[in-house]
Amino acid sequence: MEDVKEAEARKSDKRTHPFQTAGIFSKIFFTWMLSLFVKGFKKDLLEEDLYPHLPAHESTYLGDKLEREWAKELKRNAKEPSLWRALSGVFGKQLLVLACCYFFSELFVKLGQPLFLSKLLEYYEPGSSMSKSEAYYYAAGIALCSFITQTFQHSFMLHNFHLGMKIRVATSALVYRKALRLSKGALAETTVGQMVNLISNDVGRFELVTTHIHSLWMAPVETSVVLTLIYFYVGPTGMIGVLLMFLFIPLQMWMGKKTSEYRLATALRTDERIRLMNEIIGGMQVIKMYTWEKPFAKLVEFTRRREIQQIKKISIIRGIMMSFNLFLNRSSIYICVVTYVLTGSILNAQYVYVLQSLYGVLRMSVTMFFPQGITQVAEANISVKRLKKFLLYEEVAVDSSATFFNGIQSKEQLKSSKSEGPVGIHMNRACFKWIKSRNDNTLQDIDVQVGAQELAAIIGPVGSGKTTLLHAILGELVPLSGTVQVTGKVSYASQEPWLFVGSVRQNITFGQNYDARKYHEVVRVCQLQRDFSLFPYGDRTVVGERGVSLSGGQRARINLARAVYKDADIYLLDDPLSAVDAHVGKQMFEECITGYLKNKCVILVTHQLQYLKNVQKIYLFGHGKIDRSGTYEQLQNAGTEFTQLLNDLKDIIDDEEPDKEEEPAFVDVVPSKRLRRISTKEVLPKEQDKEQKLEKESRGEGTISWTIYKSYFVSGGHWCKILTLFIIFVMSQGLGSLADYFLTVWVNMNQLSKAGEGLAGANSTAVDLPVFQDFWINTLNNDMLLTFYSAIIFLLVTLTIGRSLAFYRFCNKASVRLHNNMFNKIVHGTMRFFNVNPSGRILNRFSKDMNQVDEVLPMTLLDTLQISMNVCFISIVVASVNPWMMLPTVIMLTIFYFLRVVFLATSRNIKRLEGITRSPVYSHLTASLQGLTTIRAFGAQEILKSEFDNYQNAYSSAYFMFLGANRTFGFWLDMHCVIFISLVTLSFLVMDTETMGGNVGLAITQAIQLTGMFQWGMRQWSELENTMTCVERIKEYADVVPEQDPESEDPPAYWPNEGGLRFEDLSLRYASGEDLVLKNLTFEVKSAEKVGIVGRTGAGKSSIIIALFRLAINEGRIIVDGLDTAKVSFRRLRSSISIIPQEPVLFSGTLRKNLDPFDEYSDEVLWNSLEQVELKPAVSELPQGLESRMSEGGSNFSVGQRQLVCLARAIVRKNKILVLDEATANVDPHTDALIQTTIRDKFASCTVLTIAHRLHTIMDSDKVLVMDAGRVVEFGHPHELLLKKEAGVFYDLVQQTGKAMAENLAGIAEEAHRKTRS
Repeated sequence: MEDVKEAEARKSDKRTHPFQTAGIFSKIFFTWMLSLFVKGFKKDLLEEDLYPHLPAHESTYLGDKLEREWAKELKRNAKEPSLWRALSGVFGKQLLVLACCYFFSELFVKLGQPLFLSKLLEYYEPGSSMSKSEAYYYAAGIALCSFITQTFQHSFMLHNFHLGMKIRVATSALVYRKALRLSKGALAETTVGQMVNLISNDVGRFELVTTHIHSLWMAPVETSVVLTLIYFYVGPTGMIGVLLMFLFIPLQMWMGKKTSEYRLATALRTDERIRLMNEIIGGMQVIKMYTWEKPFAKLVEFTRRREIQQIKKISIIRGIMMSFNLFLNRSSIYICVVTYVLTGSILNAQYVYVLQSLYGVLRMSVTMFFPQGITQVAEANISVKRLKKFLLYEEVAVDSSATFFNGIQSKEQLKSSKSEGPVGIHMNRACFKWIKSRNDNTLQDIDVQVGAQELAAIIGPVGSGKTTLLHAILGELVPLSGTVQVTGKVSYASQEPWLFVGSVRQNITFGQNYDARKYHEVVRVCQLQRDFSLFPYGDRTVVGERGVSLSGGQRARINLARAVYKDADIYLLDDPLSAVDAHVGKQMFEECITGYLKNKCVILVTHQLQYLKNVQKIYLFGHGKIDRSGTYEQLQNAGTEFTQLLNDLKDIIDDEEPDKEEEPAFVDVVPSKRLRRISTKEVLPKEQDKEQKLEKESRGEGTISWTIYKSYFVSGGHWCKILTLFIIFVMSQGLGSLADYFLTVWVNMNQLSKAGEGLAGANSTAVDLPVFQDFWINTLNNDMLLTFYSAIIFLLVTLTIGRSLAFYRFCNKASVRLHNNMFNKIVHGTMRFFNVNPSGRILNRFSKDMNQVDEVLPMTLLDTLQISMNVCFISIVVASVNPWMMLPTVIMLTIFYFLRVVFLATSRNIKRLEGITRSPVYSHLTASLQGLTTIRAFGAQEILKSEFDNYQNAYSSAYFMFLGANRTFGFWLDMHCVIFISLVTLSFLVMDTETMGGNVGLAITQAIQLTGMFQWGMRQWSELENTMTCVERIKEYADVVPEQDPESEDPPAYWPNEGGLRFEDLSLRYASGEDLVLKNLTFEVKSAEKVGIVGRTGAGKSSIIIALFRLAINEGRIIVDGLDTAKVSFRRLRSSISIIPQEPVLFSGTLRKNLDPFDEYSDEVLWNSLEQVELKPAVSELPQGLESRMSEGGSNFSVGQRQLVCLARAIVRKNKILVLDEATANVDPHTDALIQTTIRDKFASCTVLTIAHRLHTIMDSDKVLVMDAGRVVEFGHPHELLLKKEAGVFYDLVQQTGKAMAENLAGIAEEAHRKTRS
């Protein structure tokens, strides 16, 4: 959740948005943005410089509106609702108003220009009777049309994009709200990657579609009007070229259709890649420990290659479509000219230039905007289908947000069935299943009755359906038969702790009012006091995403504290005691579950049977049904599986409850043995304590440096390749301009010969180049001229298409290389990098940034190149006609350049801020999906919805400013172009030097071409810089310093063959400059010894593993079989040690790949390993056995089963050293015993390090290492350590488990000691 202060600051921001207060002229001339440009030019803009969002963008308001329309749709037609209809219900009117304005501007103003030009050119015809003042009127008309068109165009575009943005905000809000309601079955069908893709790429299509949708109806209307004008002004020959344009439309339609097909295929491949990246980022520590970087890199490379194949197809189509821009217009005019000449007419200026300007209008609407409109609407349609499919997924039956407990909304409603009556849970013959399509039920005929003030325990082997039962009570699963009645408010603690980014206190209070007394009491009973005293900022310490900065036990206890802090009637606790040490678990059970919650209805799922002595209701689950239920004694006497579970645990069960006096009250784990009822004041920081700030996302500053461009171009290919491409670009543009110029000379010569014939040489003084003219008029005939003209056009077409295709190929290569560089650096980066950067931030680089580089950057780059060439050649052409025009051209270019500098300073910063405000939207969605069950159990959907809306509003604010900045820049550039057109047009009349109609027509039509194109080119150039920030962000991750592998010879193949370990004065810190986590550890573990590592949560037990695998900064030495591990490569070191991690991680893919990603072992070996961990039956039942697919995060296996898969991995690897990190925390005693036996048998000759919470798992070890606050406190055989009664820390730990258990444990240790002696 976001920092509360930031949210408050944003809400209390009293500034008004300048757009709200701007007057009509300020909006037309975009002066409301100028103050921001001044500020952006003076300094880098920061998040606090962003204006508050406009009321029209309010995410909550837009989301509610669209949700209401969508609900109407669902009522109208539940089977086939239309999302398009819902969208038009909300936004249709605004679109209609924009359409009317567009109609007026395009038809009446834009088409006036060619008509004025036609009249002006009449003035230059030989023998024209027009007066000069009349010519001035027409010239002014040309300038005025330009002015009106441009002022209108930019306001229209801003409103269009604005509308698209509102649609995006509304649909994102709708997707998020839907995500919070998805049923468990639906979650199995979709993935986090897919949902991130929906709100990053799919909803983004709406921003483009609102702009282009108008072209679909405008193109046909405009074409018919232009055809009429051509017929009356130019004659029927002028209409032939339009046929060519029409012939291209079906081709473009077909290409548009193909684009949308490839687009859909690309979206699916991108989903796949992002899902894979999400898993890799989440399971990075495990990937490093297993040295699985290579197979994952291969997997990513493979999915990326499949994605790029589709992008290449889109690129080819885009390349061809972009080429049409350059030659389609010229080819159409070419056909008209050829027909005109062949029908015996003489080519004149009026014919050529009126035709050119009318075709100019058509070219934009028919060949550019119309096909773009078709493509964009087709792509948006694909996105709408994807969104609709998502919105129609199954939802949970219960809306728990009604139960939201906030100071403001205390009208608490009962969750689930709203039946009145005494608090309790009543299930009668209820059946449930996770996925509807499966044949067999997950839970069958469940009868559970738990009343108020009762504690019920749910026990049973791994995968027997204990967690499923809690989900059923929460209403996450709907009963297929039978009844479920839950009366009372429910609170829930999940098995896998879910923490969000925020302070520890925010994680515990979770949006409820903070009540100091109750809070301190909850913290005490959940045994968090000591942890708070160790945290750098007490309970204000910021928890990283998924709680990365905390140990497993701390996460579990904070997760429990959140559930207990909620004021509810029913508490569902899913295995909260697993991840904590035995004595802490005992205290939590006594003080929290049977103490603090004694008057509540509590259902406890647990594997710790030793606590269940006095529990009145125990339900023993076995494979989806309740095998037995009753009191502890009843179950014991029934001789069921319970007794077997008990036998596995007989060393542990406490025979009698020890007297309270005997038990020292919370003995601390420090030798002083002082009592630990510290007053809460000592531990909880004072309110005004300093707070920890979340690390902000880094952002580039200043201009995009040349190195970024260089890195992009060099990724595409060699310098020779780059140079060749550039030369082809220049040549194709040169040919285009040559075609225009050729027509001018032709027209001028015709005018001269006509004049010459008319005046019989009287006008010969005006002839400047008699030799050239003489040659042209007397030697060249029409056939020769046509042949020459045809050759130019043919060359132009072939060169342009070839150039575009080569260019796109170049860009694809660059984006492949950039992606691979970034991925390879990240996958070999340090663990610190992943702990500091939330997954949303890393995913943002791989989703949105990569998408920009794949698809947007090549288009922008091509546009920029094409337009800059065009502008250069237009300037040359205009200057060749009237050299005086060079002066205003140079002045204008200078002004343009300065405008661009000012604009870029601001726009680049806004673009960066837009990127940064976008990340939290994705992070928030990802985090919410991970904690969905918890969020729903707490009914906290409303809080998270408003949180998501806040993030969306912050993003909208940056995005709208970005739109405003773009439009302001475009408007002022175009205003300068309008001045340029006026100057060119009037210069011919004022200077009166030009008599050639061809020259006048050429100069004016070229200048008119400049308007839209020039500002578009400038904006594309700026957009190019902005898109280059994506390359910059990718390069930033491609420059991540990888783990420093020592330069060394690899040890011999048999190393380590003994498995001896020696720590010499070892200290560890997570990052340079940070405090030491382990301090001067020195101890030795002999070959094949079994060593248990114990100590309170946060004592540094897991950090020993980090040191052993060299995942952080080690100081001192770790010697394995006589070799200093600092001199061994990471790959060799990590692959030589097997680990069963604390949180079992499975990756989606086949089960086989999860066991053996390198395909090194036969099926037989893998089946054997599964058999040894008793998973063979479960896997054999799966439809494809070893080839069965795991769902995302392995969620189709229970946590315990995942743990067993990890054990099977270790068996397959047969290493000499095995590390168990609290590996038996989430399994029942039977599985626990199985794991212990497997380890004793299979790893008898190996060195085994076990980090344990349950002391019985390590009492028969050869040695025990006792840790506290990062130091070794004791090390020796458990029996020997137990003899040190006075100052023995280990002795204290054992005593805290209760009298009888302590005797049991001492007995095991003594027995083991005797065996080793004999």
